[in-house]
Amino acid sequence: MAIATATNLYTSYSPITTKTRNNKSVSIPLQPGAYISRHVKFAVPIQKRTTLSISAASTTAIQVDGPTTSSKASKTLPFRVGHGFDLHRLEPGYPLIIGGIDVPHDRGCEAHSDGDVLLHCVVDAVLGALGLPDIGQIFPDSDPKWKGAPSSVFIKEAVRLMHEAGYEIGNLDATLILQRPKLSPHKEAIRANLSELLGADPSVVNLKAKTHEKVDSLGENRSIAAHTVVLLMKK
Repeated sequence: MAIATATNLYTSYSPITTKTRNNKSVSIPLQPGAYISRHVKFAVPIQKRTTLSISAASTTAIQVDGPTTSSKASKTLPFRVGHGFDLHRLEPGYPLIIGGIDVPHDRGCEAHSDGDVLLHCVVDAVLGALGLPDIGQIFPDSDPKWKGAPSSVFIKEAVRLMHEAGYEIGNLDATLILQRPKLSPHKEAIRANLSELLGADPSVVNLKAKTHEKVDSLGENRSIAAHTVVLLMKK
């Protein structure tokens, strides 16, 4: 008859089979779960390390099942990743402001604030990485105090919340999608201003611009969109 005792604490992940012969004792690592031998059935309801000592007068096989427990993610992460997206309709009579830079064009973004599509999606990316509400919840367009407000106000608040949580910009990658105007003459000014607003080195801020090949509202110059992915690093 096998005699089984559980002592100490341990974690193991792979199912294993251990045999004892000639009255010898062996020790094997066990993960919490149920274990069955030829002569004994037992459970190990722990989450740390357990060493099982087995003595048997005859050959005994122990089958160990895989892990059934899970651990919670740490609340303090070394880095966080966020994604932002925004789209605005282009209409005559509005300025086209991108990344805080006034870009000459015959149309601009119709919006409650200044309609800066790039800064809006950067704010959402930072807030998302921090697990906070989105820009529309923190700065609702139903609040008259944000009417015509420069989006630099929103991004400064996002940066404040980021620093308050103990993070800084690791890197940022943004893509603007619009048919017109061409952004090549303005890209460096936009990137430099965005880096300054974020308090980040320009080398970690990337900006790309693409057309929509004349497809849908973006390609027909009726709207402008932006995507941003941001990496926040623990200070």
